[in-house]
Amino acid sequence: MFLINGREQESLAASDRAIQFGDGCFTTVRILDGQLCHLAAHLRRLQDACNKLLIAFEFWDELEREMNTLAMGHSRGVLKVIISRGSGGRGYSAANCSQPTRILSVSPYPTHFDDWRNRGITLTLSPVRLGRNPLLAGIKHLNRLEQVLIRSHLEQTEADEALVLDSEGWVTECCAANVFWRKDNVVYTPRLDLAGVNGIMRQFCLQQLAQSSFRVVETSAREEDVRRADEIVVCNALMPVIPVGAFDAVPFSSRALYEFLAPLCEYPN
Repeated sequence: MFLINGREQESLAASDRAIQFGDGCFTTVRILDGQLCHLAAHLRRLQDACNKLLIAFEFWDELEREMNTLAMGHSRGVLKVIISRGSGGRGYSAANCSQPTRILSVSPYPTHFDDWRNRGITLTLSPVRLGRNPLLAGIKHLNRLEQVLIRSHLEQTEADEALVLDSEGWVTECCAANVFWRKDNVVYTPRLDLAGVNGIMRQFCLQQLAQSSFRVVETSAREEDVRRADEIVVCNALMPVIPVGAFDAVPFSSRALYEFLAPLCEYPN
């Protein structure tokens, strides 16, 4: 079902800037036993994105109530929230856009994540690279054409996920997940100040690792650095953490990092 500005409906104005320009942001939240996992973090993500995109959204209390209401009664599911600048303005101008649009929807939980956790996933290198843009780096805006192309190329392979580089060849993320890799007792994850999405689960994992015996480094790394790791894991708000069993022909059997993170990430915080 869809809830648009508090009303159950599926029609959106053709003039809405989400359609016209991809002018907005979104987040996807895991529903577990009727609760929204990491709700506060998801709301902060939306607030931060609205601030960076200069979207004057003010209905945070209403949005939170709607999110909690839609989650009730679902043992497992996915809640997606989109905030658009709404309709108005001429051309690219945002003048006279006074009423942002909020769109909420609930869908079934992707059950293939359960299988992935059990067997580990296969990773390949994407031929599609992410453009660098420090103004938009980190936020989950509605312009996802790069990810659409990454997924389209991934679906032509036998792999489950793709490691994605930026335009300069630095490791950034996966198609729909963030990535961590471990070498001995040091855990690495890419810097995201020029490209990529700073995911909710990435942020949570960094917090947990900072209190652990692992040493954590946010780094600029090449593909070869990841291939030389002892272990690779990927994460997002829905998975939430999954081990990588192979990166192309390179196998990975160690699970030390995954076994530390998995129980911490499984339930709402």
